[in-house]
Amino acid sequence: MKDTADKKARQLQLPVEGMTCAACVSHVEGALKEVRGISSAQVNLATEKAAVELDPGVVSLGELVKAVDDVGYAITVERANLNIGGMTCAACVGHVEKALKEVDGVVSANVNLATEKAAVEYIPGVAYLRDFRDAVDDVGYTVEGMVEDDYGERDELERLARVREIRTLRNKLTFAATLAAVIFLGSFDGFPWVSNLMDRTYYPFLLWALATPVQFWAGWAFYTSGFGALRHRVANMHTLIALGTSVAYTYSVAIVFIRTLSPETLSVRGVESSVYFDTSAIIISLILLGRFLEARAKVRTSEAIRRLMGLRPNTARVVRNGQEEDLPVDMVLPGDIIVVRPGERIPVDGEVVQGYSSIDESMLTGESMPVEKAEGSLIYGATINKAGLLRFRATRVGKDTLLSQIIALVEEAQGSRAPIQRLADVVSAYFVPSVLGLAGAAFLFWLLLGPEPSLTYALLVMVAVLIIACPCALGLATPTAIMVGTGKGAERGVLIRSAEALEIAHKVKVVVLDKTGTLTTGQPSVANLIAVLGSEDELLKLAASAERGSEHPLGEAIVRAAREQGIALDDVKDFEAIPGQGVQARVNGNTVALGNAALMEAKGLHLDGLDTRAVEMSNQGKTPIFVASDGVVIGAIAVADTLKQEATEVVSRLHDMGMEVIMLTGDSQRTAEAVAGRLAVDRVIAQVLPQNKADVVKELQRQGNVVAMVGDGINDAPALAQADIGIAMGTGTDVAMESADITLMRGDLKGVLTAFHLSRSTIRTIKQNLFWAFFYNTALVPVAAGALYPLFDGLGGVPSGLDFFFGDLGFLNPVLAALAMAFSSVTVVSNSLRLGRLKLA
Repeated sequence: MKDTADKKARQLQLPVEGMTCAACVSHVEGALKEVRGISSAQVNLATEKAAVELDPGVVSLGELVKAVDDVGYAITVERANLNIGGMTCAACVGHVEKALKEVDGVVSANVNLATEKAAVEYIPGVAYLRDFRDAVDDVGYTVEGMVEDDYGERDELERLARVREIRTLRNKLTFAATLAAVIFLGSFDGFPWVSNLMDRTYYPFLLWALATPVQFWAGWAFYTSGFGALRHRVANMHTLIALGTSVAYTYSVAIVFIRTLSPETLSVRGVESSVYFDTSAIIISLILLGRFLEARAKVRTSEAIRRLMGLRPNTARVVRNGQEEDLPVDMVLPGDIIVVRPGERIPVDGEVVQGYSSIDESMLTGESMPVEKAEGSLIYGATINKAGLLRFRATRVGKDTLLSQIIALVEEAQGSRAPIQRLADVVSAYFVPSVLGLAGAAFLFWLLLGPEPSLTYALLVMVAVLIIACPCALGLATPTAIMVGTGKGAERGVLIRSAEALEIAHKVKVVVLDKTGTLTTGQPSVANLIAVLGSEDELLKLAASAERGSEHPLGEAIVRAAREQGIALDDVKDFEAIPGQGVQARVNGNTVALGNAALMEAKGLHLDGLDTRAVEMSNQGKTPIFVASDGVVIGAIAVADTLKQEATEVVSRLHDMGMEVIMLTGDSQRTAEAVAGRLAVDRVIAQVLPQNKADVVKELQRQGNVVAMVGDGINDAPALAQADIGIAMGTGTDVAMESADITLMRGDLKGVLTAFHLSRSTIRTIKQNLFWAFFYNTALVPVAAGALYPLFDGLGGVPSGLDFFFGDLGFLNPVLAALAMAFSSVTVVSNSLRLGRLKLA
């Protein structure tokens, strides 16, 4: 990294390993914020990333790695070996090292002149292998080869799939569960082989030997993270687990020694001769089981982003020196000509220079219908060429492609924090220390006032409280739902910029819809043909032939309508555009005039009743164009910007969701009301200039409304930015991601419904998760602390059938505490995953 203090602050996304609960989040955040030069740090448990803003002139990445490592966690660091060309001396080594160290995300770089290799340690997802090549090229050297030259996406895909984490957890779980089962069965004298061994002096030592690797190998991660946090005077979920299991294990070890060295001591008040190796081993096994199931479930929360990343082709067929050659996609440069055959994925973004085909863009827009592409059309990387052979010129490659931008936007949203999460963050910050205090208080209470053997029961109560109170479910409640919700939106072509936008969207009460391009197609089309003399086809043919030379949108609409009907147009002579009135031309020897009533009046032509029809069409929001041939008016053509097919349904369903719908337009009041009448919107605000639309939104907000603005994302950018939620209608060619909180990748207005439906469902899921997480701890911690003892004592003991859960006196079995804690987080993640099955508009 650069050491220049004047360099602007950088924002980095750092992958963090070892976090399991909300307390972990606060510990990592605290550790990062304590580093000088860090202006902000925000950690997300679900994505396992820390968003950090730092001054690179003050702090290095190595310091951040150490700070996180000191509290028992780890920032993921990968290593790449690069073959460097062009080096000749020690100075070259220094130049290459300096260039590599200046790349964002590089922790260290060491260059060896003899081997001509550079060993780079970097943080995946922050630094990419392509960045190293660019940095080395910039200082006059070359990267002639590199390990896994794939933009770092393979590392990121593996991280998202949690392959290594799941494999490690599975191995440890299998080992721990096997030994725990043996220890558990070996604790019952009902088995013949157990009863024969129990009287042997070495038998307790055998149980101890079986429990030790479970405690200190399978459960070692709890110690490294838990006690690592304690060194910095903080505690996390692993602290509770490590303390709880260590108490049971250490107590059992002490009993083994006392049995062997001084068995008469066991008669001392409050001590029981039983060992609890099975309890500590089973607790660790159950927690590992919960972690394993949770990790597998969390893989599905990142399914959308993994699917997007996996769509990118590895190679491209590039035309170089007149020859086609297959190259790694990262070798494609802007301006390269690329050939794509039917059935292949488009490797990068570009513009078609030759060929005609249909492209499946569903992975970008959610639209299943293929899009026709011809010369001049824009195409996008990872979409599928369905039919013809295409040649296109690469325009955007690497991180500049639309797919890469979408992935970055989704990752940003998934890593952001919703306001609703603040409650969980505040609670979790105080929860673990409170649990430690509660466990200590419960231990002292039952030690002093509990039934015999009081020390044994006091220890079991303390273990149960420590284990059951782990706040992992609380930390996962919000981010897992955000991940699934934003991923689901991306699959449907709805890109949500942040978790905050997702939350605010469910509060919207007023939706402002821009008319042109949002409610309407944004393209004039022929709505009516009125033929006074001759047929409608003849009228359209004559008008379209005369308009062939026109560049006016209304004239283009007439020409387009004729071509869509397969009408052959005649040649035109003496074409003349008459400003503000229309056009005039000679078609097959006839003088044809097209235009408004003013043109007809200027030429002294009578409309013969068409003027009444023209008023009717104007009242309907249509523009009438009169057609005259050789001094006789032969008919009229009505042109209008037609409503989108789904517009009426969308407005109706917004009403069903309890929202007020306002149409905003720059059109005249009469035209606007004509369109609004067909849509049944609540209010119409017309004759508003683009620069004044933001003022309208501001006024609605002053009235106490939470306002969503839906526009085309270009002319409406100020209004989109002003609104509480800005929703930009995309077309796949110009997506206004910067000005909107939510971007719809296609022009279908139903995406607005999808966004609101997704927001409401996600927030509902978050509230469910938070409720169950709070309810779980509120209800079960007192039970673990022994709150049921007075009840069962009053009943004369624990009823038959409940003794496994509460023993003889009503104290919760610590094993059940571990089972409940392990599955609480799995329940929260599973509930979030239900969003993936949500049926959207």
